Amino acid sequence: MRILRAQDYRRMPWKNGGGETAEIAVFPAGAGLEDFVWRISMATVASDGPFSSFSGIDRTLSILQGAGMMLTIGDEGPVTLTPGAQPFAFPADVATSAILINDVITDLNVMTRRTKCDHRVTRHRFSGKCQLETVASGIRILLCQSPVTIACGADGNYAMGAYDALISDEGSLRMVMEGGGPSVVYEIILTPQD
Repeated sequence: MRILRAQDYRRMPWKNGGGETAEIAVFPAGAGLEDFVWRISMATVASDGPFSSFSGIDRTLSILQGAGMMLTIGDEGPVTLTPGAQPFAFPADVATSAILINDVITDLNVMTRRTKCDHRVTRHRFSGKCQLETVASGIRILLCQSPVTIACGADGNYAMGAYDALISDEGSLRMVMEGGGPSVVYEIILTPQD
């Protein structure tokens, strides 16, 4: 069990130089953009434009702040992403461009190398308490959009601030989240391929 605090995230430029990313976690530790197995980050998008291309990578995008954006992926029609929408998965090696709906947005970006790891991202919105299902195997990361307390059985309680993350590789661990009002937590499940 490990807590990552938002103020400690590593900041780095986008691959295409168009903005800045706050890297929440990456595996293996210290991996760069060309050799990660999985990577989780937040980015501020201030203008319309193309996404960086990542060969062999699958990506899931969620809107954390702002009105949202419209994505055009390859020859497909535009997809509208908003803060209330469930996370959206798409291949990161297909030409993708974004148009902001209103103004600046902040997004959550989860990427995994297709031949080495799978991932799933779920947005949990709740008032009061929320219990998470057990995970048979893999790594679970919780990104808290608002302050919550996470109870992890014998491992204790963790006070999480806005955009803090908790990482656990204990697949069968039962977790209960509790917030003081309406709360949003993103649950990321990373499953290495055999």
